[in-house]
Amino acid sequence: MTLFIVTALTVLMFIISGYYYLDYRKDKREWRKNVHDFYNKGNKRKSFIVLLGDRFDRTETAQPIYEKLTGANIPFTPSEYIGALVVSYMGIIIILQNFFSLKLSITFILAGFMLEAGKRVLFLIRKNMVKQRIIEQLPEICRLLANSTRSGMTLTQGINLVAQEISQPAKGEFQRLAQEITLGIDFNSALRSMEKRINSREFQLFVATLLIQKKAGGNLYSVLDEMSQTLEERKILQQEIKTMTAEQRYVSYLVPVIPIILVLMMNNVIDGFLDPLFSGLGIILLIFFLGGTVLTFILVRKVTNIRV
Repeated sequence: MTLFIVTALTVLMFIISGYYYLDYRKDKREWRKNVHDFYNKGNKRKSFIVLLGDRFDRTETAQPIYEKLTGANIPFTPSEYIGALVVSYMGIIIILQNFFSLKLSITFILAGFMLEAGKRVLFLIRKNMVKQRIIEQLPEICRLLANSTRSGMTLTQGINLVAQEISQPAKGEFQRLAQEITLGIDFNSALRSMEKRINSREFQLFVATLLIQKKAGGNLYSVLDEMSQTLEERKILQQEIKTMTAEQRYVSYLVPVIPIILVLMMNNVIDGFLDPLFSGLGIILLIFFLGGTVLTFILVRKVTNIRV
């Protein structure tokens, strides 16, 4: 009898605890929902700088900056880009002042040159990366177009299929091409415009193949299929070349940087170490030094830049 009462009480307590636990979980979900709604709904307050940046982004002055950022695939608004430049400029000045003990006037000038050079290199690298990724997607694009034409689709329908199935960054370019064709722009003109935007030898060959086949006719499937295989083999060969020339490419980056860092470090150890460089003869030596550094970088890059 006692065992039965203990068992019944245990089961009862288990049911009651389960009920309160489920009720607690329900209250917890409602509490989280209320907190989320409290912090995420309604008008958010924005600072004066953010409001000023939003207003600048809507002006005509910001449009060229936005197009430049979009072309380089940099996910910044024009106001954020300008803010990043200002912060980077101040950061370079602080680093040069604290670590290399340069004069303030020289620091402002050198920071400006470094910022401009870094900005140009960044845009060049980002544009080349976007172009290279599109070139790497060309074999897949050729296969999609070949399969679409083999199944009975027209070339325009195949382009629409590529715009839907391919990933970025080629997706955006083919969506723009499909939209231009839909709006009534001539197929050849739209394709030539796309060729100018990408500007690579592989894509020029791809565009020429499409235009010739559209004008003269023929078995487009076999041509595109063979092109996709050729581009795949070319891609593998380029990867092997990059692997074999990796050491030389890193040397081309290190050779110009090491002398500049050594000179700046010596100026930090010895006060006035750089002062002779800004005299009459020193300026000539400085020009020769900078010219030789740039020339070394260009020559090493030319040697390692093997075109297939």
